[in-house]
Amino acid sequence: MSRKFLLSVSETRMDPKRILDQIPLLKRIGRVADQMGIEAYLVGGVVRDHWLQRASHDVDIVCVGNGVELAQRVAEGLEGAGPVSEFRRFGTAAFRHARWALEFVGARKESYTQGSRHPQISPSTLFQDQARRDFTINTLAVGLNADRWGQLVDPFNGLEDLRKRTLRTPLDPNATFVDDPLRILRAVRFAAQLNLRIDPATWTGLKLHAEAIRTISQERITGEINKLMAAPIPSKGWVLLDQLGLLALILPELDALKGTETIQGRSHKDNFWHTLAVLDGIAKRSDKLWLRWAALLHDIAKPRTKRFDPAVGFTFHGHEELGARMVPRIFRRLKLSLHAPMVYVQKLVRLHMRPIALVQEQVTDAAVRRLLYESGDDVEDLMALCRADITSKNEAKVGQYLNNFDQVERKMKAVEAKDSLRNFQPVLTGRDIMSLFGLPPGERIGELKNALKEAVLEGTVKNTREAALDYVITLGKARGLRAAAAL
Repeated sequence: MSRKFLLSVSETRMDPKRILDQIPLLKRIGRVADQMGIEAYLVGGVVRDHWLQRASHDVDIVCVGNGVELAQRVAEGLEGAGPVSEFRRFGTAAFRHARWALEFVGARKESYTQGSRHPQISPSTLFQDQARRDFTINTLAVGLNADRWGQLVDPFNGLEDLRKRTLRTPLDPNATFVDDPLRILRAVRFAAQLNLRIDPATWTGLKLHAEAIRTISQERITGEINKLMAAPIPSKGWVLLDQLGLLALILPELDALKGTETIQGRSHKDNFWHTLAVLDGIAKRSDKLWLRWAALLHDIAKPRTKRFDPAVGFTFHGHEELGARMVPRIFRRLKLSLHAPMVYVQKLVRLHMRPIALVQEQVTDAAVRRLLYESGDDVEDLMALCRADITSKNEAKVGQYLNNFDQVERKMKAVEAKDSLRNFQPVLTGRDIMSLFGLPPGERIGELKNALKEAVLEGTVKNTREAALDYVITLGKARGLRAAAAL
């Protein structure tokens, strides 16, 4: 997978008209704006990303006039346009067309009363609209009217900040962050996502107002954290959160991983930095958000399981099982999905030590069967996590572990090809066993079904109907049961 983290401003694409040419619908927007007698501009992230050579499909239009009416007029009679969603209270409207998600808003200024998070909104000039935005790199605007077509409007030197890879607020940072404390997290996210340096004055403002994120809903906080997790090097964002004093507030379990301890000359590694190294290692291999969350949480229970043994030093026995039990609590608090994503992360946290254990012993078919059965379709992600988990500075040790993982994966492929045990289910169901012995549901049925599953995983019984029937009948007979019917 190709990645470009050290994004550079493309000097060959400096003509703003080049971005307008990439979105044919912009000419229609410009024509309609001219017909309405209002100014219209392409603004924000799509303009910024053009110069950073990043793909963007969110098209934001600011007009000096009625944004809702402009959206309606543009969408009217436009083949392939989705329905227009209107948010008249905020003067915005949106619709989709082809691969583009378009949002229209009238230029506005915002004022806040003390202690309120809800701004008073009033119409404004383009300059006032740009001034209310979070960072200079997001204030860039390109004209769409015929007499302004392709003209860059950059009153806060946002393009120069892009060249310098600097994140800076257009106005006083204190006002910017007081108006909307979510911008504190957006600063961290943009710095990680776009590899930007935070301007010293902006950093001072961030430090001063960091605690204000307590006033933000958890859903908004988590939305920014998920975007941070999608960055090419997500560790940068978590380090910035730590430097701002926000790590313990947002994810105290991760904060608890920090630090080392030495007893009798024996130490353990700093599990915070190890976790960030694993997270970045996964980010090099995969864009999967929930795999990255599994990497972030894989050692989350180590502080609670740390023990010192004079014979071997520090141990963290059972941290994978306790960590898996901690995942639902963390997901609930962060308002993350409590369905398939949580189950997936739990599974990887619980199993992440299993392949490592396999490389330390002779790899048996039975052990591989159990790992395939428990990991199911997520076995490749599990192995990716395990490979990223090898962060030793001893290159020979890392090489040996990775070679052993290669051996385990070859064994997995061989066992899977032979036994087809991924997402395995025994060929006899509980209902089959009830019919076989004429028994109602109960503990004995569960015991027989579990015994059959274990026998198949151990390789003592083939997972065929004939072999399964023979085994269950023999086992039932030993327990005083007689087959009442043939299946």
